[in-house]
Amino acid sequence: MKNGTEGISYFQRYLSVWVLLCMVVGVLIGYFIPSIPSTLGKLELSGISIPIAVLIWVMIYPMMMKVDFQSIKRVGKNPKGLFVTWITNWLIKPFTMYGITYLFLFVVFRAWITPELATEYLAGAVLLGAAPCTAMVFVWSTLTKGNPAYTVVQVATNDLIILVAFVPIVKFLLGVSNVSVPYSTLFVSIILFVVIPLVGGIVTRISVIKSKGKEYFENIFLHKFDNATTIGLLLTLVIIFSSQAEVILSNPIHIVLIAVPLILQTFLIFFVAYGAAKLVSLPFDIAAPAGMIGASNFFELAVAVAIALFGTTSPAALATTVGVLTEVPVMLTLVRIANKTKGGFQ
Repeated sequence: MKNGTEGISYFQRYLSVWVLLCMVVGVLIGYFIPSIPSTLGKLELSGISIPIAVLIWVMIYPMMMKVDFQSIKRVGKNPKGLFVTWITNWLIKPFTMYGITYLFLFVVFRAWITPELATEYLAGAVLLGAAPCTAMVFVWSTLTKGNPAYTVVQVATNDLIILVAFVPIVKFLLGVSNVSVPYSTLFVSIILFVVIPLVGGIVTRISVIKSKGKEYFENIFLHKFDNATTIGLLLTLVIIFSSQAEVILSNPIHIVLIAVPLILQTFLIFFVAYGAAKLVSLPFDIAAPAGMIGASNFFELAVAVAIALFGTTSPAALATTVGVLTEVPVMLTLVRIANKTKGGFQ
């Protein structure tokens, strides 16, 4: 048992190195063996990559097995975490995304980006800002040992708000009248990343506890999946960066310029939600996921809308793609920050 524990700690200790290697390997695969990402790219459902969906299941399944209905019922007794999530995601995030991105693209980087390009890059950033995350939040919650039941409710209610708030916010900030939500992408995402793994996790939990007892389930069975989240995350990085190798290599300077405001926005929103959670005396296992939901993005939705509005090769679509590229490394940094500041919570 000791060797297994040491293996896990060694693996986790150098996670940032593995992340960097997987990003490089992904780009090399995409450049030298483009048939691999091309083939994987054809495997999609309503704009959602099936291979990435499978890896996300691998990542979030261990967390879903920890959810029980009694815990979900108790969420209503402490709704402050939900209020923090809703206010951050819908009353703050889209507008700070617009403001920060406008400042950098039109003022700080005006010598390198024309106003026309800046306008479309800004549109892509706003689409990201108006689409808080659905799937990967469960991964970040797992890595911070977040409350599984509370995270499920936070994500589920957020998805309901997207249905009514996404279009008005995008229209208001961009002045675009013909915005339409690809509801198939939204609904398929909810079913794939919330409903199916949640049902599967609960069925597994009930079956194992019924046959071998709760002590076996918590102390032995769950630990069999200890490395699943990290391995799934690294393989996801390889797929993402292999599929975007051409974009990365052909637009390196603009990718860096777009990434700067997106990264700053991610840190800002995380600390807004995380700090607010501490101010209202929420426990760490609710505060950390609350910060992660606002910081990360529902990039499948943002990319789909950008392509529908502006075209596949548009600067707006490129901006949403940069959001995809920066998300995992930045969110892993925030996971580390959250875990190191855990002691400041009750």
